[in-house]
Amino acid sequence: MPRITIKRTDNAFAFEAVDENSHKIVMDAAESFGGHNGGFRPMQTLLAGLGGCGGVDIISILKKQKQEVTDFHMEIEGEREQGKEPALWKQVHILFRFAGGIDEDKARKACSLSLDKYCSVAATLRAAGCTITWDLTIN
Repeated sequence: MPRITIKRTDNAFAFEAVDENSHKIVMDAAESFGGHNGGFRPMQTLLAGLGGCGGVDIISILKKQKQEVTDFHMEIEGEREQGKEPALWKQVHILFRFAGGIDEDKARKACSLSLDKYCSVAATLRAAGCTITWDLTIN
């Protein structure tokens, strides 16, 4: 079973998450909230998890299809509910950016399979009422 330890690292709102393999994520609150702006906001880590989960799926699918991916990154933007506690993600948009010898139809299929079928983070967000949209570019 995965295990993550969270440790407070300052006298405000900075935390360090460490997994069983010693991988780390630093989280903090905004200065306007009393933090030092020294890391990801906790809700940003959820979007980063979405990108990582989707990215692993997409690259795996494209490798199986013998697509040559020389560069891959994504831009993720999200909008949270206003005036609610907790303020959940209500809308997330991902722009997948590819470079290499990639067939656009195969890239679109890989993105769709990831976000609609395989990515557990996407499923978790959708179960909470979030709408996830996406597009892609190939250079």
